[in-house]
Amino acid sequence: MTADLSLGFSSYSFHARLSTGEMTLPQVIDWVAASEGEHLELASLGDDPESPIPNIASDPAYVDRIREHAAAAGVPLTSLALGADLSTGDPAQIERVMRHVDLAERLGITRMRHDVVGHAGVEGDDTPLFEQVLPHIVAASTQIAQYAATRGITTSLENHGFFVQAADRVRRIVHAVDEPNFRTTLDVGNFVCVDEDPAASVTQNLPYAMVVHLKDFYIRPADAAPGAGWFRSRGGKHLRGAVLGSGDLDLRAVARAILDSDYSGPLALEFEGWEDPLLACERGIAFARTLFT
Repeated sequence: MTADLSLGFSSYSFHARLSTGEMTLPQVIDWVAASEGEHLELASLGDDPESPIPNIASDPAYVDRIREHAAAAGVPLTSLALGADLSTGDPAQIERVMRHVDLAERLGITRMRHDVVGHAGVEGDDTPLFEQVLPHIVAASTQIAQYAATRGITTSLENHGFFVQAADRVRRIVHAVDEPNFRTTLDVGNFVCVDEDPAASVTQNLPYAMVVHLKDFYIRPADAAPGAGWFRSRGGKHLRGAVLGSGDLDLRAVARAILDSDYSGPLALEFEGWEDPLLACERGIAFARTLFT
């Protein structure tokens, strides 16, 4: 690894075990500490007091325990990621995200990703709808970023959820917000969900990146019939999460773009495939090392 990049994991990579109780978050932290990983991102699973990932409904004592356990294990908590819908201008949604800013501060985390729309896709040409909701997204994201700045936290949106998954829409929002601490969590794989070339889109958005997610997908043509467990891209291709390095993305071109850029910061492996997550994370991070060394 180059000195200005650090390689770790998103907690979502362990979702299959966390969601069933097979692993607790402290056990995941210990696993990361014993692995080749250097940090852990916490990806919230919702505002649920029983969730293993700290959220605004969690017992504050549990939040403190996770912060202390990570510190003792030598695993920095680099980012907090959460879902949100800021497209309606609902003050309650803005307040909810700002409460997560406070949560990030309590966890000792200085980077936070909040979504700006829900995940459901919009059929047909959604450009008029995007133009309609853009002012709400920008106003809410600006208010949140300004609040986060008082806590020393950088906020971001991700190329996530079809509606703002395209590289140009992410950049439009970042430029419109125009706050120094508002950037993007750049997922190198998610661009294929809207049929963009990851190498090209990653290059376009790297100047605005706060965190980079490393991900891989299997991709099959629209007229293929791969069976259950796949989802469709905007243009109809079949997609399924893969172990990093086993899928169809040109990750070497993506890595060259990152290495040729001015990006410095966390690289977080985000696995969402069918394979056992511990095996996938072990093999995925070993492959990632070959890309950046």
